[in-house]
Amino acid sequence: MRRPELEKILPHRAPMLLLDEAEVVDGEAHGRTHITGDEFFVQGHFPGNPVVPGVILCEMLAQNCCVLMGEELAGTGDVTPLYTSLDKVRFKHPVRPGDTVELICTITRHRGSFYFAHGEARVADELCCVADMSFALMPNGEAAR
Repeated sequence: MRRPELEKILPHRAPMLLLDEAEVVDGEAHGRTHITGDEFFVQGHFPGNPVVPGVILCEMLAQNCCVLMGEELAGTGDVTPLYTSLDKVRFKHPVRPGDTVELICTITRHRGSFYFAHGEARVADELCCVADMSFALMPNGEAAR
């Protein structure tokens, strides 16, 4: 699915919608985004040596995980997926303009409104970021507080 389909699932919009495309294959979310160098998060990080911030890589992973929660998120507009934890995050290789980031995420367990996931971000088969994450699907009225 491309951005128009992703916008039916994810609450994110430009400039914070970070996925260009994603699909679910055998219980895994496979996402992709191309870094052009024009993104807001690359501007000034770092002049003459642009690198995608690690926190943005984590957000890309989170958005890719949310594709797996599609049925719970799609069309309702009633819940927002919020990070509840980031664990065992490791940054192995920098991501730079011109790179295409390939994301693979799986839900490792689910209990009520809580989801636990594992994700990896790669560029050309080189591991760039790995993380274990958890999310809560919060009713919008509660998420605003």
